[in-house]
Amino acid sequence: MKGKVKSAMLGIALLGAASGALAQSEQFIPALSYRVGPYAAGGSGYFGGAIDYFNLVNLTGGINGVKLVWEECETEYNAARGVECYERLKTRHGGASTVEPLSTGIAYGLLDRVEKDKIPMTTFGYGSANAADGSVFKWVFPIGTTYWDQAAAMIAYIGQKAGGVDKLKGKKILHLYHDSAYGKEPIPVFEALAAKYGFEFMKIAVAHPGNTQQSQWLQIRQANPDFVILWGWGVMNPTAIKTAAKVGFPRDRIIGTWWAGSEEDVIPAGDAAKGYVSAAFSAGGTSFPVMQAIVNKVYGAGKGNLEDKSRIGSLYHTRGVSYGIIIVEAIRTAQAKFGKGKVMTPEQVRWGLENLNLTEARLKEIGAAGLFPPIKTSCADHEGSGMVRFQQWDGKEFKALTPFMIGDRALVNKMVHESAAKYAAEKKITPRDCAKEM
Repeated sequence: MKGKVKSAMLGIALLGAASGALAQSEQFIPALSYRVGPYAAGGSGYFGGAIDYFNLVNLTGGINGVKLVWEECETEYNAARGVECYERLKTRHGGASTVEPLSTGIAYGLLDRVEKDKIPMTTFGYGSANAADGSVFKWVFPIGTTYWDQAAAMIAYIGQKAGGVDKLKGKKILHLYHDSAYGKEPIPVFEALAAKYGFEFMKIAVAHPGNTQQSQWLQIRQANPDFVILWGWGVMNPTAIKTAAKVGFPRDRIIGTWWAGSEEDVIPAGDAAKGYVSAAFSAGGTSFPVMQAIVNKVYGAGKGNLEDKSRIGSLYHTRGVSYGIIIVEAIRTAQAKFGKGKVMTPEQVRWGLENLNLTEARLKEIGAAGLFPPIKTSCADHEGSGMVRFQQWDGKEFKALTPFMIGDRALVNKMVHESAAKYAAEKKITPRDCAKEM
């Protein structure tokens, strides 16, 4: 392992050191973070991982000599506060080159603003799925995968458990969801898949923050669904798992969303969480060379962002590292076209996000093979992957149940384009002709 770590650290260093003689410059990335409140675990882990990766890049020479600089603003996962943070930070340090709000509600609030300001917004694994259609949403990137693709993958996974999606006819699948834009986002896909495969789709909302669910789980026990999809967030997740145990609902028949699939979601539930299954769009752990580089170079230099070092390599942390890699590689892609060693404008970063090609070979070069699936974006496709895997909590850690897989992508893509076309008509947007931009 030491040899691999040394090799990965050397590789990362070489990526940044090639133009070490160039004048040092700074690329600003605002952090609309949340480190307090009922969703603090997600925000602190995710942004902690991103900042750890940014620090690693800076310690190893930057992006062809360009150093990253960031500033945090506490949103408390509140949509209005998130918009205020965006407005406060967008002109700082020479101007924001991109923004990542880590909140579907905040992302909805910024859709028109980023278009007007011409600042690319990423929604890594969340947000409005129709933004995957880059011909309409030029400045928004639900990069990696969306809630709609996750919903389709969940049904595909349940179909596997049933012996094939054709065996879903007559089954009951219940959606227990956070009563917010986030929780409601996948409902159209579940309804479309229910109509296609003949299962009964039921839904029950849980009010923010979700720390009491007795009435919902009594309804679930009465309905007796074959599977419950837990579309939770923060304290709602361990509460759901513990309450399910109290009413006797089997945890291996609960399929959590990826925001209900972290260590912070299951450890507080204790033994009740054993057997619980969730989706994931990235892997956890510190065995990846890039994670070892963060441990040795960033935390070794006293520059780590997480106060609790036991969280290094947790799923929220590695997810933030994954986001950091995507942003850095988008900037590197932009530099290859617009000028190596130069600070990229927001428009140039947008181009880099739209022409990203993170192949398996490239992920291996940066020490992140297997951390998340390859991503290839384009004018027409601002998502670039759509892959999901499933994992199960064994009482100590999450174990992979499947490789990265995909659900009914044809159905999802059709819905994405229909929804984007409707949005374009409402907003009087003329979609880009992506064939001419190739």
